[in-house]
Amino acid sequence: MSDLAHLPATQALKLFRTRALSPVELMTAVIERAEAVEPRVNALSETMFEQALEQARKAEHAYVHGEPRPLEGLPVATKDEQPIAGRRASDGSLAYAGHVADTTHPVVERVIAAGGIVHARTTTPEFCCAAYTHSRLWGITRNPWNLDYSPGGSSGGAGAALASGTATLATGSDIGGSIRLPAAATGTVGYKPPYGRVPAMSPYNLDHYCHDGPMARTVADCALLQNVIVGPHPADVVSIRPAVHVPERLGDVAGLRIAYSPDLGNWEIEPDVAANTRAVADALATAGAVVEQVEVPLRRADVMRAAFIHFGAIFGPMVAGVADAHRDELTPYALAFAEDSRAALARDGFLAGLELEGRIYAVIGDLLDRYDALICPTAGAAALPAGEDYVDTKLTVNGVQLDHYLEYSLTPVFNIAGRCPVLNVPSGLSSYGVPTGVQIVGRSYDDATVFRIGAAVERVLPWPTRPQL
Repeated sequence: MSDLAHLPATQALKLFRTRALSPVELMTAVIERAEAVEPRVNALSETMFEQALEQARKAEHAYVHGEPRPLEGLPVATKDEQPIAGRRASDGSLAYAGHVADTTHPVVERVIAAGGIVHARTTTPEFCCAAYTHSRLWGITRNPWNLDYSPGGSSGGAGAALASGTATLATGSDIGGSIRLPAAATGTVGYKPPYGRVPAMSPYNLDHYCHDGPMARTVADCALLQNVIVGPHPADVVSIRPAVHVPERLGDVAGLRIAYSPDLGNWEIEPDVAANTRAVADALATAGAVVEQVEVPLRRADVMRAAFIHFGAIFGPMVAGVADAHRDELTPYALAFAEDSRAALARDGFLAGLELEGRIYAVIGDLLDRYDALICPTAGAAALPAGEDYVDTKLTVNGVQLDHYLEYSLTPVFNIAGRCPVLNVPSGLSSYGVPTGVQIVGRSYDDATVFRIGAAVERVLPWPTRPQL
């Protein structure tokens, strides 16, 4: 049953269609896997297993009678942040523990409409405002590859569920790296679509840092889910028309010009992350791409400054508003995020932040005018220790103490450059057994190229998808 629990979604669909596998068999395997590993991993905030089995039986009927939809019968875990009408909408916070949603997120709507079975929801940090996953409401979510480490955040539960075999597909969201960081730390695939490609909910649909997107164990599975959730939605004014789908046949990378940056300028990168990123660059060259190492004149201090000014205008005030009324119920990291972002906005002002974002994007825009794509590490360190919130502790990467732990992440650059599609794929294992990841960054709204490159990495540099818990 553990082999079935890690079966790729695209393979499962083929087996469903030939009746070599039943949706009930797959769902049973995933549930049994969850019951075995969840006490140690803690990736699922809510489970609906009995309901899921009933839906799997209906999916089985659809395959018998020739009516299957694109995700028919697949177990899909949705991020707890994405509401489902009639179910708890806590945002990972004790302050909202009793709240119930009255609407369903467009991404979840589309998963269900496509026949996906939402058998579970996945854990997040409080208000999704951290790059690790633990909260006072749900406790600590752990990395299946090494339980001493976090699976990243904020879609950490999604990454951990995929890696541990308790979901076949998962949804995530990304405001500073929240899809890509967990994907990197758990050896999975995560996609930050370009802004507006996938519909979101008000008011964060109006925040160009915010992206809902797919997570999976393979590039093809990630494309499968992306093609279900993509496209305009009547409730989202910025959702782009028409829907643009990732092609089923991606082709090879022969002749593509790919820029390779080991550090995006001056990010600290641990040796094992650096070596694994270099291996991806070499693999793409082996596959026929023209890969050139480039200097990127960015400074992580500028990126952090721009990001926290931006957070101080939209995201931070939301957390601060809850903190004003429920301070005793919030985590130290949520309180610190509210205070840090509010202070950044007050100190510099929103206009200064936008001007800085423009200068940052000019660097990326110039680079992508000369190359088809850019590859770089997803984070400077493979993962953060489980349960540490870095409020009173400083993070050291590559022997250098960082001013703020988020400086270990190379992802916020591409929330600033929000129209660039970014795919995280695994690049290897770190010295302590936790995976590392590489970001594949495309030109504005060029989704197909990043998937084409990701598929090539997967072919030439295959990665293990099953940790030994």
